[in-house]
Amino acid sequence: MAVMADTVSPRVPWRTLGIAWALMIVAAAIYANIKHIPLGLALPVAIAFAVELPFYVMAGAPPSWLRKPAVLAVTCVLPYLIYSIPAGLFGLPAFVLLSVIAIVLSCWYAVLPRHGILDLLYVAMLAAILLTKLFDRIYLSAIPKVELAVLGHVMLIRTAAVAIIGMRGGTGAQYTFIPRLSEWASGVKWFALMLPPVLLALWATGLWTPREHPNYWALIPQFLGILWVVALSEEFFFRGMLQSWMEAWTGNRIGGLVVTSLMFGFAHLWFRRQFPNWQFAIVAAIFGLFCGLAWREKRSVPASMVTHALGATLYRVFFQ
Repeated sequence: MAVMADTVSPRVPWRTLGIAWALMIVAAAIYANIKHIPLGLALPVAIAFAVELPFYVMAGAPPSWLRKPAVLAVTCVLPYLIYSIPAGLFGLPAFVLLSVIAIVLSCWYAVLPRHGILDLLYVAMLAAILLTKLFDRIYLSAIPKVELAVLGHVMLIRTAAVAIIGMRGGTGAQYTFIPRLSEWASGVKWFALMLPPVLLALWATGLWTPREHPNYWALIPQFLGILWVVALSEEFFFRGMLQSWMEAWTGNRIGGLVVTSLMFGFAHLWFRRQFPNWQFAIVAAIFGLFCGLAWREKRSVPASMVTHALGATLYRVFFQ
């Protein structure tokens, strides 16, 4: 029997979301005009992201109606239908595959008991969906150089968060967007301590390829995007859940830290479509070690999110 999380759903910031929705649609119109993309293609994509946004925001403390498996499953496929049908990209096999993914993700903890092995299988299923790039085959795009698989990635993150926090409960993992001051301080500290070993690892593995002309204007947008999507999802699952579980199962905090960091490195064997990318996996394992130390210091996902986002932003902006 599924265990409900003891959370109180906060009021949804509809005013903030309304501004974000408006900005999305305006940005889509401007981008479509600059790139000479028909508004009929750009607008449905913007609306799909606008529909997905509130579900992504609410996932940390899901309201009772979103915890219902049937409702959660419907919200998973809704953005796909919104953009694919007007754009003429709807495909029945893709829709069926997406529906199966949505139903399994949404019903897992409503049907199955809370158990360590089932938890690992759930996380492994999430990893398999991402690593096999299923969303690349589902979320097709008619807009040049705009990949819409990210819409599936965002859906996967928040659906799993709703299932784990709102249905399973008891993990203690935080899904939040704004770190507290102490979490910023901890994250920045472990980022600074991480720099020497990670930079040395980049050099030792032959991955030291600095950009001749870094795009400094991309620093803040890259950081925020990584913090609220990549770091949030990876730290929620790897540190907030897996490291916590590994500590409990091994009875040793250091053992849990090391095992989780190795798992984090292993997950990056597929980096840049090269498999197996052992060089980057080694760097990622060292990187994950310091993210794990940030999480362990505060027992806080936002703290490790800051370390993760700072490190990933540094790599993306200053290295090829």
